[in-house]
Amino acid sequence: MIKVYTTMACAYCHALMDWLDDMGVEYTEVDATKYPEIISVPVTEINGERIVGFDRPAIKKALKRSA
Repeated sequence: MIKVYTTMACAYCHALMDWLDDMGVEYTEVDATKYPEIISVPVTEINGERIVGFDRPAIKKALKRSA
Protein backbone atom coordinates (compact mmCIF):
# COMPACT_ATOMS: atom_id res chain seq x y z
CA MET A 1 0.00 0.00 0.00
CA ILE A 2 1.26 3.46 -0.90
CA LYS A 3 0.28 6.63 0.93
CA VAL A 4 1.29 10.16 0.03
CA TYR A 5 1.03 12.65 2.89
CA THR A 6 0.32 16.10 1.47
CA THR A 7 -0.97 19.56 2.18
CA MET A 8 -3.15 21.56 -0.18
CA ALA A 9 -0.57 24.31 -0.71
CA CYS A 10 2.44 22.05 -1.36
CA ALA A 11 3.59 22.29 -4.98
CA TYR A 12 6.04 19.38 -4.51
CA CYS A 13 3.18 17.22 -3.23
CA HIS A 14 1.18 17.82 -6.39
CA ALA A 15 4.24 17.28 -8.59
CA LEU A 16 4.87 13.96 -6.82
CA MET A 17 1.29 12.82 -7.30
CA ASP A 18 1.39 13.84 -10.98
CA TRP A 19 4.60 11.83 -11.39
CA LEU A 20 3.06 8.77 -9.71
CA ASP A 21 -0.05 9.14 -11.89
CA ASP A 22 2.13 9.30 -15.02
CA MET A 23 3.86 6.07 -13.93
CA GLY A 24 0.52 4.38 -13.27
CA VAL A 25 1.23 3.93 -9.56
CA GLU A 26 -1.84 3.71 -7.34
CA TYR A 27 -1.70 5.55 -4.02
CA THR A 28 -3.86 7.08 -1.36
CA GLU A 29 -3.53 10.80 -0.65
CA VAL A 30 -3.51 11.57 3.08
CA ASP A 31 -3.96 15.00 4.68
CA ALA A 32 -0.67 15.53 6.51
CA THR A 33 -2.16 18.22 8.75
CA LYS A 34 -3.95 15.47 10.67
CA TYR A 35 -0.68 13.74 11.60
CA PRO A 36 1.50 15.78 13.98
CA GLU A 37 4.47 13.47 13.39
CA ILE A 38 4.58 14.58 9.73
CA ILE A 39 6.59 17.80 9.90
CA SER A 40 7.59 18.08 6.26
CA VAL A 41 5.78 17.19 3.05
CA PRO A 42 5.51 15.37 0.81
CA VAL A 43 6.02 12.07 2.57
CA THR A 44 5.60 8.88 0.59
CA GLU A 45 4.97 5.72 2.58
CA ILE A 46 5.56 2.45 0.76
CA ASN A 47 4.98 -0.70 2.80
CA GLY A 48 5.79 1.15 6.01
CA GLU A 49 8.93 2.87 4.67
CA ARG A 50 8.65 6.66 4.71
CA ILE A 51 10.47 8.80 2.17
CA VAL A 52 10.53 12.53 2.87
CA GLY A 53 10.48 14.91 -0.07
CA PHE A 54 10.09 14.30 -3.79
CA ASP A 55 13.05 11.90 -3.92
CA ARG A 56 12.49 10.07 -7.21
CA PRO A 57 15.42 7.61 -6.89
CA ALA A 58 14.42 6.58 -3.36
CA ILE A 59 10.77 6.21 -4.32
CA LYS A 60 11.68 4.11 -7.38
CA LYS A 61 13.85 1.81 -5.21
CA ALA A 62 11.09 1.43 -2.63
CA LEU A 63 8.56 0.65 -5.37
CA LYS A 64 10.86 -2.05 -6.78
CA ARG A 65 11.26 -3.59 -3.32
CA SER A 66 7.51 -3.65 -2.84
CA ALA A 67 6.76 -5.33 -6.19
